[in-house]
Amino acid sequence: MRFSAPCLLGLEGLVANELKFCGIENVKSENGRVLFEGDVSTLARANISSRYAERILILLDEFNATDFETLFEKVKKIPWQDYIGINDAFPVKGSSVSSKLSSVPACQKIIKKAVVEKLKERYNVSWFDETQTLVQIQFLIFKDRVSIMLDTSGAGLHKRGYRENSNSAPIRETLAAAMVDLSRVRSKHTVVDPFCGSGTILIESALKAMNIMPGVNRNFAFEEWGFIDKTLVEEERERAKENEKRDCDFIAYGYDIDSRALSLAKENAQKAGVSEKIVFSQRDINDFEEDFDFCSVITNPPYGERMLDIEKAREIYGVMGKKFLQKPHHSYTIISPDEEFEKCFERVADKKRKLYNGMIKCNVFMYYKGIDG
Repeated sequence: MRFSAPCLLGLEGLVANELKFCGIENVKSENGRVLFEGDVSTLARANISSRYAERILILLDEFNATDFETLFEKVKKIPWQDYIGINDAFPVKGSSVSSKLSSVPACQKIIKKAVVEKLKERYNVSWFDETQTLVQIQFLIFKDRVSIMLDTSGAGLHKRGYRENSNSAPIRETLAAAMVDLSRVRSKHTVVDPFCGSGTILIESALKAMNIMPGVNRNFAFEEWGFIDKTLVEEERERAKENEKRDCDFIAYGYDIDSRALSLAKENAQKAGVSEKIVFSQRDINDFEEDFDFCSVITNPPYGERMLDIEKAREIYGVMGKKFLQKPHHSYTIISPDEEFEKCFERVADKKRKLYNGMIKCNVFMYYKGIDG
């Protein structure tokens, strides 16, 4: 089988690397997605293990189409009976960008009609009730190139299951995990987040350090499909659990001025199974200090478009610049959409990485050179 792992722009390299690290083959990065190949075990492993991908899709076919007749005929050629049972539900959704077939509703209707016609021939029926298992069909048409896929994940992979509640401006779990990776968090790390909110960055840090796979405790849409060998899925889940390192020396500290946010963070850490590795306390950024020999500060400070006016946010950046001291074995990884961040922080980043927090274009500013260079 061929698979596609869509991801936030800028995370393609991280997704590709983690898939390769999982032993997955024929991995290829493209703009906004990563392609790879494998079997049902591969499918399970990718869903369970991926920290940065948004979901895992089975890529059934790709072809060029500039008219509805071609779209219909190409979709109908796909062996839909291999994936969709006679009583399964198979809705269609998708998107079209820079293509002649620009009407998404029209494309949905044509693709749905093609699938129905193929299944009618195979099952020898004239009507489908679609009352049982959901098999979500997805399509992407980009510059007249059509991708037809099945969504195997169901809820997006950023939904780990620990964050049913959050503060008003949470960072997406996949993006938080990417910041953790860029900070090179390992099993002996000390991580600090002075704007921890509902705790996402700290929880993702703990999951990475303890080698707890983000999807190990949740279910996926494909597990209910008739053609899936559930034994293989459980084997992958058990494999992931056996490789956890819950006794590692990792420790994290989360600070915030909002007591309600801290309460949510504690609840979320408990749900994620990492509460024993994170210490939360109420503290203002003006009171920030730490005396660790080794420390990684990873944070998503408030900014003007989100919770505070821009001037107040920039004042906070200035305070951070004074509090985040340059010293050996210390690093600071900060995400912000403000192009003036470095000016307000009063230090040019050692490295910058452009990423997206939802639809907001951001930079991840990385400071890791101590006073000795």
